[in-house]
Amino acid sequence: MAPGGSALKEVLESTSTGMDYEVKMAKAEVNSNTNNKPTKSGSAGVGKYGMHSNNGVYELLECPVCTNLMYPPIHQCPNGHTLCSNCKARVQNTCPTCRYELGNIRCLALEKVAESLEVPCRYQSLGCHDIFPYYSKLKHEQHCRFRPYACPYAGSECSVTGDIPTLVVHLKDDHKVDMHDGCTFNHRYVKSNPHEVENATWMLTVFNCFGRQFCLHFEAFQLGMAPVYMAFLRFMGDENEAKKFSYSLEVGAHGRKLTWQGIPRSIRDSHRKVRDSQDGLIIPRNLALYFSGGDRQELKLRVTGRIWKEE
Repeated sequence: MAPGGSALKEVLESTSTGMDYEVKMAKAEVNSNTNNKPTKSGSAGVGKYGMHSNNGVYELLECPVCTNLMYPPIHQCPNGHTLCSNCKARVQNTCPTCRYELGNIRCLALEKVAESLEVPCRYQSLGCHDIFPYYSKLKHEQHCRFRPYACPYAGSECSVTGDIPTLVVHLKDDHKVDMHDGCTFNHRYVKSNPHEVENATWMLTVFNCFGRQFCLHFEAFQLGMAPVYMAFLRFMGDENEAKKFSYSLEVGAHGRKLTWQGIPRSIRDSHRKVRDSQDGLIIPRNLALYFSGGDRQELKLRVTGRIWKEE
């Protein structure tokens, strides 16, 4: 959500066609139970890093302060107790085990031992079964296709992560997001006194299409000095999968229209990143109010679109 913006909640009212929705805005209520569900990634039956915790070598490589795996430079005190470089500054150069002064002693032997190890990805329980040299593990995990996704909800700062099925349930149960089946949509975004809204986010809508999930976003923000509205689609999956799909958006009235066609962005890209890249249908406020008709004091903007799979 844009800085200083207000979170806004949509109410979808289905007409007799089942495909024409009016999207209104109200103050969003942050669900107090958002973080009550098990949504953080973990490993069942294995240790914190995808390795069996009873392996003595891996226990030696675990920092006693932050409990993360240690990477060079690994520090040790005169008595041989080790800790990672990040925690050395935190403990004010004092060994957390024996309280001796740490100095600048490197544990080269442990660094060398780690170099010879091969370890599984920490996301092993989520489907990654590759094995990596110890010092290559971190780089892989930063881009592992099995790593958890961040919640795509844009109306609040949500820290929940998980796989796609987990996030779909989370969006429905905790954020009360509406789920719709189908690859076409027809939404009407309504707001009284639109001149008072400079930064606002309507609650997203999730579409189940081709067995996958797509998030439709709509919001108001400042593009430079100009107030605009923007609609765009994100794909709940990785970028290489998102490229298999395309979508179009259209808005208009009185014989005029704006259209947009593009590829949905993966939710690996944050909502803010997609919005700031202007990768979507952008409607200047004056034109949006012209499309709305009447005395230009109320936003009544109809956005239609469809999703298709590229051959």
